[in-house]
Amino acid sequence: MDEMEAKRIVEAYSDMILRISYTYLKNTDDAEDICQDVFLKMLTGKSKFDSLEHEKAWVIRVTINRCKDILKSAQRQKEVGIEVMPEVVQVEAVESDVLDMVMQLPEAYREVIYLHTYEGYSAKEIADIVGKSETAVMALLSRGRKKLKENFLKRGEYDGQNMGRGI
Repeated sequence: MDEMEAKRIVEAYSDMILRISYTYLKNTDDAEDICQDVFLKMLTGKSKFDSLEHEKAWVIRVTINRCKDILKSAQRQKEVGIEVMPEVVQVEAVESDVLDMVMQLPEAYREVIYLHTYEGYSAKEIADIVGKSETAVMALLSRGRKKLKENFLKRGEYDGQNMGRGI
C-alpha cells in the first residue's frame, strides 16, 4: 500500500473509528488505541474491498469487534474508572447531549442507533454489519428510540418534535 492510499484511509476513517470506539469504551485513550489497531490491521492486512462501502463496513466491523474484545479482557475487568477518584479532575470528551444519551443505552441499541443516525446506514446495511436480520435491527432501532425518548422525558428535555440528528 502506498503512502497516498494510507493517508486517504486515515483521513476517511479516523474520526469514525474514534467515535465508535468512544461510544463503546467511554475512554479517549482506549479509543485512540483501537484506532491504531484498526489502521495497522488494514494497512498490513491483505483484505481486498469491492467498493468504498465495503471498505467502510469492514472498518466498522473490525472497530466494533476490537472494542468488544477489550471490554471482555481480564485487564479491563480489573480496572477502576477515574470517576471513583473524586480528587482528580476528569477530562471528558466534548459530545452532544443526544450522543451522550445514545452512549448510555444498552450495547445492542447503542450500536444500531449509532450506525443508523451518525453513520447513515440503512437497517439492511446495519443487519449485514452486525450479523442480525433486518427485522431484528428494525426492532432494536424502534426500542432504542423509545428508550432514548424515555430517558429524555426523565430529564425533562424532550420537546415532542425530535431529539436532534434525526433519531
